[in-house]
Amino acid sequence: MLANKKVAVVLPAYNAAKTLRQTYEEIPHDIVDYVILVDDHSNDDTAEMARSLGIETIRHNKNLGYGGNQKTCYSAALMRGADIVVMLHPDYQYTPKLVTAMVSMIASEQFDVVLASRILGRGALVGGMPRYKYIANRALTFFQNILIGQKLSEYHTGYRAWSRKVLETLPLKNCSNDFVFDNQMLAQCAFFGFQIGEISCPTKYFKDASSISFRRSVIYGLGVVKTSLEYRLQRMGLVNKAIFSDSNEARLPFFHESDIHPLLVKSEMQP
Repeated sequence: MLANKKVAVVLPAYNAAKTLRQTYEEIPHDIVDYVILVDDHSNDDTAEMARSLGIETIRHNKNLGYGGNQKTCYSAALMRGADIVVMLHPDYQYTPKLVTAMVSMIASEQFDVVLASRILGRGALVGGMPRYKYIANRALTFFQNILIGQKLSEYHTGYRAWSRKVLETLPLKNCSNDFVFDNQMLAQCAFFGFQIGEISCPTKYFKDASSISFRRSVIYGLGVVKTSLEYRLQRMGLVNKAIFSDSNEARLPFFHESDIHPLLVKSEMQP
């Protein structure tokens, strides 16, 4: 807890058994009330490793995708009563030691969303980010800042903190279950007027860290362009896209119990 606000760290996991322990041990447990891992039907021992570490664990009965995993993560954190939720990849690509700083920025009530940026400073290239990904990141971010009207250093980090109000307001059910979910979520934050802050974050690219293929990167990039264009057209009143709707039915928390092991939901996720 920090400033009387309950803090949850959520770990969207897929085949993260080799890096989970190191990630978990560096989380600042003195301020974190809950650590919740959602295993998206991994092929390794991710869920077993999580339980052995004492982490509250949900395992999907089938793979729902990166976006689908996050929807479960955020639903679970809200059900546990979290006021601030930090999404951290359990592959140890981002340092958990920045959780306190990110939570503090939201607890101060100056920001609703905090992004740990790999681009601020020299963290990305020094940490081993492939050059083509760095160039694509910079180009897409420039394009998005123009269309969305922000001045962010990057939209593509997987290390993010959210206030409860953000997670309860955004129509996340209408977002993709794939990797572009991250981008749609930030576009929604801008659309609904939430304040977005950034901090500099080192990153590490290594064998056991997760990374999408070139083909999936291209698909993601096209999705980013589409999301940005939809945002601008929505602002101009030319389209009416579901991801920018004000529908209560599309808001968290929600669970699809057929996709989640029901015993885990009942035994571990009751508030």
